[in-house]
Amino acid sequence: MFDKILIANRGEIACRVIRTAKRMGIRTAAVYSDADIGALHVELADEAFRLGAAPAAESYLSIERIVAVARRSGAQAVHPGYGFLSENGDFAAAVEAAGLVFIGPPPDAIRAMGRKDVAKMLMERAGVPIVPGYHGDNQDAGFLAERAEEIGYPVIIKARAGGGGKGMRRVERSEDFSSALDAARREAQGAFGDNAVLVEKYLVQPRHIEIQVFGDRHGNMVHLFERDCSLQRRHQKVIEEAPAPGMTEEMRRAMGDAAVRAAQAIGYRGAGTVEFIVDASSGLWPDRFFFMEMNTRLQVEHPVTEAIADLDLVEWQLRVAAGEPLPKKQADLEIDGWAFEARIYAEDPAHAFLPAIGTLSHLTFPDDDVRIDTGVRAGDQVSPYYDPLIAKLIVHAPSRREALGKLTRGLQACRIGGVTTNLDFLTRLSKQGDFVAGHPDTGLIDRQVDALTSIEPPGDAIVAAAAVLSLDVHRAFDANDPWQALGHWQQWGEMSRIVTLEHAYGRILLRVIAKGRDLFVVQTDQRMTATRIIRRLEDGCLMEVDGRQMRIQIFGSPQRMTLLADGKAHEFHVPDMLAGGVDHAAGSDHLVAPMPGFVKIVRVRPGDTVSTGDALIVMEAMKMELTLAAMDDGVVENVHVAEGDQVAEGTVLLSLEPKEAS
Repeated sequence: MFDKILIANRGEIACRVIRTAKRMGIRTAAVYSDADIGALHVELADEAFRLGAAPAAESYLSIERIVAVARRSGAQAVHPGYGFLSENGDFAAAVEAAGLVFIGPPPDAIRAMGRKDVAKMLMERAGVPIVPGYHGDNQDAGFLAERAEEIGYPVIIKARAGGGGKGMRRVERSEDFSSALDAARREAQGAFGDNAVLVEKYLVQPRHIEIQVFGDRHGNMVHLFERDCSLQRRHQKVIEEAPAPGMTEEMRRAMGDAAVRAAQAIGYRGAGTVEFIVDASSGLWPDRFFFMEMNTRLQVEHPVTEAIADLDLVEWQLRVAAGEPLPKKQADLEIDGWAFEARIYAEDPAHAFLPAIGTLSHLTFPDDDVRIDTGVRAGDQVSPYYDPLIAKLIVHAPSRREALGKLTRGLQACRIGGVTTNLDFLTRLSKQGDFVAGHPDTGLIDRQVDALTSIEPPGDAIVAAAAVLSLDVHRAFDANDPWQALGHWQQWGEMSRIVTLEHAYGRILLRVIAKGRDLFVVQTDQRMTATRIIRRLEDGCLMEVDGRQMRIQIFGSPQRMTLLADGKAHEFHVPDMLAGGVDHAAGSDHLVAPMPGFVKIVRVRPGDTVSTGDALIVMEAMKMELTLAAMDDGVVENVHVAEGDQVAEGTVLLSLEPKEAS
């Protein structure tokens, strides 16, 4: 067994590999870019080495730098993780040429599966069923259009290199084929440097079912059952489960045998996944599954297989790479229960799932019987440079119904503040009728996207609670006692204050009337809501709102407040807190970004004279427009950003000279 390995990756998968290596007594070396200098995987590893600047091309995608660092570290083997260089045959070859062990398949096996057209020809020869289509070298647009007509619409155009849904277009009519082909080629060229495509029959409402395979250096090969990854958007998996609902023993055997033949056909070694597209229009039948591709690495969704097979796939990877035989034979493997995995991302489902950036101001996960794989902690930045995965939540139970219930409850128990996430989307998806009934398909999310992503207005009770808690929130978040700032209300009697809150659903204007110690009435145009703070808690309070008690957690920043109640998160902005966006420096005032976001409108130019309250810059952050105004009279000295720029919290946006100095 190895004494030390280098992990050529970052984030969640690097932390995952470190965890198993530590348990096995193997030392680990991490790598990092400038953006990851303080990352969790760097902290967990025994030592860490800088690769380069934040862009992946200058760090995690640099074969030369990673191999050099591996040799310098004294590691005996390199684990590629997933993504980045994990399916790059040249990287595997470079590792081996340096006298190190690549913890994965042979370079030739990676290359054979790296091109979809070559892979499908190899699979056809091995007797593995493939989707009807054209997988040849002729890339003439007219020729491909003729093949599409022969195959019959709808068809799907796929880049022959790479994966992840890039260079892929579904085409319903012959009239749309040419434009779809051009778009697929452009995307494929940009992502993989290869614009060649293949054309296949598109199956209506298919299911994506994949088989985990594992081989060793001694000729042993097993499959570790199936995973259903049908819940996808833009060809990216969202929730995975194992086993597949509705799977029969006959079909499992047929798919498992086909996957093993596929792996043996290319001399495979280590962990791999054979992905099949399944025509499930009339149920699951052993003659209606077709090879799509083989992923020559550990999959993101591998924990569901670990849960139902009661094993550690990273440990298997390390043992096989060290020359040991597979720990188990096919006859020794059994399915135990049901497992789900949900991918929690910093993204905005209500706005086309755009990635979100920012600081994770709060991050807690449920502890009870739930597995969390993550590469971040509270206070970490979600960077624009890499995949915005926050965590994977994995559950296991004796039955699908029990496991699905645990998944929903686990998602509802997550507490994430500071960035927009897909938690609500995942929770709704876990309760969607067709999915609950065991009928997922790859088009389900697209058909239900409005119901799954619509923004729900906060209820009157949440708005009333937010109005009370927003008062002096800038001091409450900084105080040792977060509730000390509310103490002066106890002396106010019938005094009141106007409160403006901004929510993703819109702007809300309210009047908060102090009635006594911790007792308030919140007034809107439509109603009056009695609100009482019953007891302050470490992370929030117990409140009575309109006669109903609610336990509310509160966290966030001076610009954004997140309330958690009844299993839902509600984000509010306090507009008057944007006055904190001015930093007084010697000789000038600097307008700074109060939170991460995009510069939407710049209303001034250098030399413009402005007065207190004039709108200077409009930012878009976390679903809302934020207007940043001048806090003093003056002259615009410099504008440091342009419309469309993405900025981090604290970025200086413009400089003002005091008016008297102009």
